[in-house]
Amino acid sequence: MFDRIRTAALFGLHQATVAIGISAFPVAVFARKQLGINIPVHRLVETTTEAIEDVEE
Repeated sequence: MFDRIRTAALFGLHQATVAIGISAFPVAVFARKQLGINIPVHRLVETTTEAIEDVEE
């Protein structure tokens, strides 16, 4: 039962990070072009993806 709850929570977290990444994309492009700053949202998405893959195994 706790595995199911953990999987659902990780899936929700992953979906939230993907949504944040998509919505932050214009800000990230502006920051990179105008300010020379990289926003590492991809790391957060990759980390949650790895966590979901570990749970599914």
